[in-house]
Amino acid sequence: MIPIIHGKSVNRNYLISFRMRTGFSFSLWILILTLLASCSATKYVPEGAYLLEEVKIQTDRKEIKPSELALYLRQNPNSKWFSLFKTQLYTYNASGRDSTRWVNRTLRRMGDAPVIYLEEEALKTQEELTKAVHNMGYMSATVDRSIRTKRKKLKLLYQVHSGEPYIVHSIRYDVPDEKIAHYLRNDSADTRLREGMLFDVNVLDAERQRITSVLQNQGYYRFHKDYITYTADTVQNTCQVALTLHLHLYRAHATDEPREHDQYHIGKIRFITDYEALQVSSPQLARTYDSIRYKGYPIYFREKMYLRPRILTNNLMFSPGDLYSEQNIQRTYSNFGRLSALKSTHMRFEERRQGDSLTLDSYILLTRNKPQSVSFEIEGTNTSGDPGVAAAVSYQNRNLFHGSETFLLKFRGAFEAISQIGTNSTDNNYTEFGVESSINFPNFLFPFLSSAYKRKIRATTEFGLQYNYQIRPEFSRTVANGSWSYRWSERQRVQHRIDMLDISFVYLPWKSDDFTNDYLNGDNPILEYNYKNRLIVRNGYTYHYHSSGTSTLNRTATANSFAIRAGIESAGNLLYAISKATNRSKNSDGEYQLLNIPYAQYLKGDLDFAQNIIIDERNSLAFHAAFGIAVPYGNANAIPFEKRYFSGGANSVRGWSVRGLGPGSFPGDGNFLNQSGDLKLDASAEYRTRLFWKFNGAAFIDAGNIWTLRKDEVNQPGGFFRFKEFYKQIAVAYGLGLRLDMDFLILRFDGGMKALNPVYKTGKDRYPVIHPRFSRDFTFHFAVGYPF
Repeated sequence: MIPIIHGKSVNRNYLISFRMRTGFSFSLWILILTLLASCSATKYVPEGAYLLEEVKIQTDRKEIKPSELALYLRQNPNSKWFSLFKTQLYTYNASGRDSTRWVNRTLRRMGDAPVIYLEEEALKTQEELTKAVHNMGYMSATVDRSIRTKRKKLKLLYQVHSGEPYIVHSIRYDVPDEKIAHYLRNDSADTRLREGMLFDVNVLDAERQRITSVLQNQGYYRFHKDYITYTADTVQNTCQVALTLHLHLYRAHATDEPREHDQYHIGKIRFITDYEALQVSSPQLARTYDSIRYKGYPIYFREKMYLRPRILTNNLMFSPGDLYSEQNIQRTYSNFGRLSALKSTHMRFEERRQGDSLTLDSYILLTRNKPQSVSFEIEGTNTSGDPGVAAAVSYQNRNLFHGSETFLLKFRGAFEAISQIGTNSTDNNYTEFGVESSINFPNFLFPFLSSAYKRKIRATTEFGLQYNYQIRPEFSRTVANGSWSYRWSERQRVQHRIDMLDISFVYLPWKSDDFTNDYLNGDNPILEYNYKNRLIVRNGYTYHYHSSGTSTLNRTATANSFAIRAGIESAGNLLYAISKATNRSKNSDGEYQLLNIPYAQYLKGDLDFAQNIIIDERNSLAFHAAFGIAVPYGNANAIPFEKRYFSGGANSVRGWSVRGLGPGSFPGDGNFLNQSGDLKLDASAEYRTRLFWKFNGAAFIDAGNIWTLRKDEVNQPGGFFRFKEFYKQIAVAYGLGLRLDMDFLILRFDGGMKALNPVYKTGKDRYPVIHPRFSRDFTFHFAVGYPF
């Protein structure tokens, strides 16, 4: 059959020829663009010089990782966007040679100058790589360097030949200080030195630092790691090493006679509560202050004491007579750093000899923080396309009861012009008024606990009250909340939170007749449950671990790291047990009540994992996976709205709008409550790259969905979780993002495209990645901070 184009027959051979010519033209254009880019890359490379195009390190042992040796490179090629495009270099080369023109100056500031290969830098790199491999225990290792040039570009290769590794055959300790030798014998289980280990200089240095930390925690205030050295003797004609650790005696000066190291105890401790950084030495400083004595501790102040003395002594982690411990000093710094009433903390130690013993008199120097502050905030809002404005004014007192308690009082108001939702109301405005207050105590407030245990935990206690009043065209709602929680940290990497008690009361004083008839008198249990008066009495626990010790929520990761967050909460269990035990009667909906208010009962668990992998100084990979499940039972047949899961949006599957995905294959019906679920899966992979100035870019792939645990084919058809089918309902999206890093916050702009749409079981609509339609599949997101 001959194909027809515009009513005319066309020979098939012509079509084949046409396609071949089209393909050839396309390939030709690609070749031309590639050549232009190549020429552009070397535009500012001088004659006789070479652009450093590529640097590689190859090793002959998997234990020697090129990524670790890359730290010693003295020259690196021009950076690439997404590890593919040298956009910065091309931007620089797009500038003209006339540097007086502002366009050329701007392009050069935005771009990167070409990296010109320097022979002397390559030689230094070769030497440093050789030293680095030697330090790893490969003492006979050599590093070869080879180059390949083409036109004005150069590729550089370093090849590491490791040779035989040197192994520690025996270990001996030379410690003439008997007391220190005793400490090291008791601590031998934690040593990093083992017979049979590689003769790794880095491990040897780490052991020096470990021993130093041990001794500094045993009173050796003046000890430092330079007092520890090694000698290494090799067995003749072998790679076996006899290692000796030497701990040298103390010398104040090179000409002094060596003697055993001094061990210090803590002497007198003094608090100076109004310290200023430019003030002079501590003894003269103390004489200019008024003072009181509390439990034997002198406390110096000006005018009046702004902190209760007990707060000072409770946060002190050492006492007179204790051996000096660097660990306890740092714990004390940490404790005082938690006090909002203080701006900064410093410590000074002065030596004092009493007979044969040495003591350290301590001065705790505290700088007072501003006690009160008032702030005002205004923001624009956009909820599902409805514009609005919100404003808030806050008052904060950082020392309410003179115990560094932080009191916050905040008033908030919001206005939003919302879209018509089907009611006959002529007022389509949303108005919200709210007030919230909280007080944070910097200690663990709980009865029957000993002071020693409270000092060990170092938890903060927070009580909060909130009241919120919302007026909408279809209803008005009041939400009142009271909370009691604890927070504390461990080793700067682990954070705990216990919600001891959280009580919320949702009260709807008015609902329009149209809203009631259209939405609440049907067969939708989710709507009915969430638009009735409800009491939620819950408690929970949250665990958060970050491997680097700091959160990267709004910062670009600077090292490989991962974070785990897990939480569990329950509501209504105690109330349900009391109701059953006392044979309380149920209401007409079959629910137990407290003060004539039905209460929620559910169990909810969440698990979240995020990881950052650094590729180079400009590029990184970020991965995220999350799982959550909420199960109503007992006194409830649905999860409260605030605890339900939603999918889609800037922090979820970005090919869908906020709350626009799921549950399951449900396409949505315009009611956002129906697009909620009891179970959620989320996964994301994001390639991040630094572009120029304060701009960063990202390419991402997202996947996930939500499901219900109770079947409702009337209101949420296709939303029920089935183990044999759920994987077919996982939505997939891809896209690009732009981030503006303003140091104190990150503005994020993401454009997501649908790739796999679970609404459709088969056909081209299920795979928009193959059949994309921009108007249907694209979603733009604006957000603050990284998505994970």
